[in-house]
Amino acid sequence: MKKILILLSLIFVLSSCSEYQKLLKSNDYDLKYEKALAYYEKGDFTRASTLFGELISIFRGTDKSETSHFIYAECLYGMHDYMMAGHYYQMFVQNYPTSERTPEAQFKTAYCSYMMSANPRLDQTETYTAMDQFQLFINLYPKDERVPEATRLMDELRDKLVYKAYLNAKLYFNLGTYMGNNYQSAVISANNILNEYPDTQYREELSYLILDSKYIQAINSVEEKKEDRLRETLDEYYSFINEFPTSQYLKEANKIFEVTSGLLN
Repeated sequence: MKKILILLSLIFVLSSCSEYQKLLKSNDYDLKYEKALAYYEKGDFTRASTLFGELISIFRGTDKSETSHFIYAECLYGMHDYMMAGHYYQMFVQNYPTSERTPEAQFKTAYCSYMMSANPRLDQTETYTAMDQFQLFINLYPKDERVPEATRLMDELRDKLVYKAYLNAKLYFNLGTYMGNNYQSAVISANNILNEYPDTQYREELSYLILDSKYIQAINSVEEKKEDRLRETLDEYYSFINEFPTSQYLKEANKIFEVTSGLLN
C-alpha cells in the first residue's frame, strides 16, 4: 500500500509538471492568467510568478494589467525576493496611483527595504530608504490602518541608525589617543546622536560615554587645561546623575566624581 501511494504521488507530480510545461508553451493567455491565479492562491509563488512575469507585458493596457502586476509583486514578496518585489511594488504605485491596492503597494515598497536593511555594523542605505518610504506612506495615507505599524518600524530603523552611531562613538573611545584625540571625537559623535535622537534607548550609554571620555581627557591633560577640563567633567557628572540616578554605570560615575573632586581640591 505504501509503495502504491508513493507511485500515485509520483504520477501526480509528473502529470502536474507536464501540465505546467504545456501551459508555459501555450498562447492561451487567458488560461495562463486563470492558472497563475490558482497557483498564487495555493501558495505556489514560483510557478505563479513565472506566468505573471510574462502576462504583465501581454495584458498591459487591459483590465487584467493591474492584477497581473500586483500579484507578480506579491509572488516575489512571497518568495522573499525583496529587492525585485520592492521594485515592482514601486512600479505599481507609479503606474496605478488611483488603485485601491496602491496604499498596500506603497507600504510594501517600504517594507521590502526594511527587510533588506543590514546589520548596524554594515552599510545602512536600505535603512534610510525604508525610513523615507515609510514616511512617504504615512504622509500620503495618514488614516490607513497600517500607519501604526509603519511608525513602529520607523522607530526600529531609527534605533538601528542610533546604534550604528553609538558603535562609531564607541570605536573612537576605544581608539583613545591613537593618531590623535579620539576621546574628543567620541564626545562630539555621541552628542550629535543625542541631539538628533533625544529619545533613543541608548541615551544612558551615550551619556556615560561622554562623561567617561571627558574624564579621561581631563586627567591626561596638560596642566594649563587640566582644571577647566576637570570642572567640565564634574558638570557632566552632575548632569548624568540627575538624569540617571539609578544608572547601571552609577558605580563607575561615582568613582569618576571622587577622583575628579580630589584632583580639584
